[in-house]
Amino acid sequence: MTQSLLNTQITKMLGSRYPIFGFAHEINVVVEVTLAGGIGVFGGTRNTPEEITEALAEISSRVGDLPFGIDLVLPKNMPEKNNREDIEAQLPDAHRDFVDHLYEKYGVPRDNVPGGRSRFVRSEETARNQLDAVLRSDAKIFAMGVGSPPEMVGAAKEHGKFVVSLVGAPRHAQHALDAGADMIVAQGYDAGAHTGEIGTFSLVPQVVDLAGDIPVLAAGGVATGRHIAAALALGAKGVWMGTPWLTTKEHNMSPKLLEQLLNAGSNDTVRSRSDSGKTLRMIKSAWSEEWETEGNPKPLQMPYHDILIGDLLGSINRHEVEPLLHQPAGQGIAFFNEVKSVRETMERFVMEATAVLQGSNQNETRY
Repeated sequence: MTQSLLNTQITKMLGSRYPIFGFAHEINVVVEVTLAGGIGVFGGTRNTPEEITEALAEISSRVGDLPFGIDLVLPKNMPEKNNREDIEAQLPDAHRDFVDHLYEKYGVPRDNVPGGRSRFVRSEETARNQLDAVLRSDAKIFAMGVGSPPEMVGAAKEHGKFVVSLVGAPRHAQHALDAGADMIVAQGYDAGAHTGEIGTFSLVPQVVDLAGDIPVLAAGGVATGRHIAAALALGAKGVWMGTPWLTTKEHNMSPKLLEQLLNAGSNDTVRSRSDSGKTLRMIKSAWSEEWETEGNPKPLQMPYHDILIGDLLGSINRHEVEPLLHQPAGQGIAFFNEVKSVRETMERFVMEATAVLQGSNQNETRY
């Protein structure tokens, strides 16, 4: 019964057991989602091409022929070259001074080690090199978290990759469809990380109607089996989930961040440009509050903001400077207040979704 009720266009196209995509930056989570019947997707945008090659090779070695993928962020209007010095030379003095103020106010160690956002510049050069690593890999699925460059969509399809575009508005969906995407993720306002202005329940049906025969996944606030069943009722063929895996055993979250996540409700998240320069939903903290305080500088555009705050964020995380610690997470974090394994989490999703869908079928039969 489970397989028949959750057997959608997605499972038929990709060969997974369930139409559940699990996005994570941790290899162990990606592997476990895939082995549990879902489709693991590795968040590789802050990894070097060499690291991407190694990560995808490890995942492939552990999941065999099961489908898995990688997600890159590919925004428009990035610098051509990966040249940190050029970006640093353009940073305003007021912003530099504010970053120095945060170091001093919160006692953040200046360890002179680049953070995840400042190891390299998000640039056209970097994107091409990352894509080359993806094209050489065994990853079956190539997802684009921001942007759908037609030339990259075309290159991925030529290499036999299944191309997925994440969008936050119908116009973005149309761009992705025009570029040739094989699948669209309609990611609503509820979602963690980069997300737009439209709520999931409003966005998904619009994108479904626009996409026609192209399958759509629902993302944003998808946190239970009930949400999965609701997504299917809205016309989606599956779901894309990121926040649920943050509190799993396999994610290996630092103790302080884990406690923050387990205690967070939906109102404890905020959309802010303070992490990357683009709107990103995260757990509220002194970090987001400082950047929103009147009189303080506003975040710069991507990738300038990455370089401005990257080293500082890296030190905050390495040294667990508690007031400033935060994590990208969606409003669905309210449903996760205890640590479970990825497999336990997947089993719960499937059981709940199946129960709802069975009830729906029975209700339809009575009328």
